[in-house]
Amino acid sequence: MTVDQIADVNGLSLHYRETGPADGTPLIAVHGHPGTAHVWDATAAALEGFRVLAPTLRGYGDSGRPGEYGFALWRDDVFGFADALGLDEFVLLGHSMGGTVCALAASRHPERLKALILEDTVPPKDGMDLPAPKHIQEEPPYDWDVLPAVFDAIRSPDPAWWPDLARITAPTLVVAGGPTSHVPQDLLAEAAALIPGALLVTLEGAGHTPHRDTPERFLAEVRSFLAGLAITPR
Repeated sequence: MTVDQIADVNGLSLHYRETGPADGTPLIAVHGHPGTAHVWDATAAALEGFRVLAPTLRGYGDSGRPGEYGFALWRDDVFGFADALGLDEFVLLGHSMGGTVCALAASRHPERLKALILEDTVPPKDGMDLPAPKHIQEEPPYDWDVLPAVFDAIRSPDPAWWPDLARITAPTLVVAGGPTSHVPQDLLAEAAALIPGALLVTLEGAGHTPHRDTPERFLAEVRSFLAGLAITPR
């Protein structure tokens, strides 16, 4: 059963979806752009026994839209969210932009993570010139002001992000989607080499969203990784 809830994170309302037993091992799953907590519904249901907590990041979906956005704020919101729920340690999973948020979080407070799972993502390194979406008539599922925060950071990333990967001491799984993903796969390999002890797994043909497009293979890798660390659902 999945329920929608609201967490008060330092005065900011964060929508989240909770799946699984209250006494299950907590796993926080962070969505990418332009998603919301709902992107994890199938994954959460399949991770039976875990307490899967999928927050909707500030500026997205039904979460608060304070007008201030950026990767440092999203990173800090992860820990604010965990604190609001009384979680000292947890598994952290992130896809795409959400994976960058998770990597930054893991480099800031690695001691709070039981494990880190990055799905076809690492923080930007040298910058990429990606065109931001143009305004459309329909209201998108996010505040338009998040776009500069996302795309400016992709074009001109913080130079500390990449070397800070070496500060991640939590056991880490990097799931790569293979050559059909738009994410440079050599960068995923380079990042995995920087994170001490990180395991890199490539799901050939999975593309950028393995949890959605090849769920059985993605879940098999996640379950195997966690089991190898003796991280059980309860």
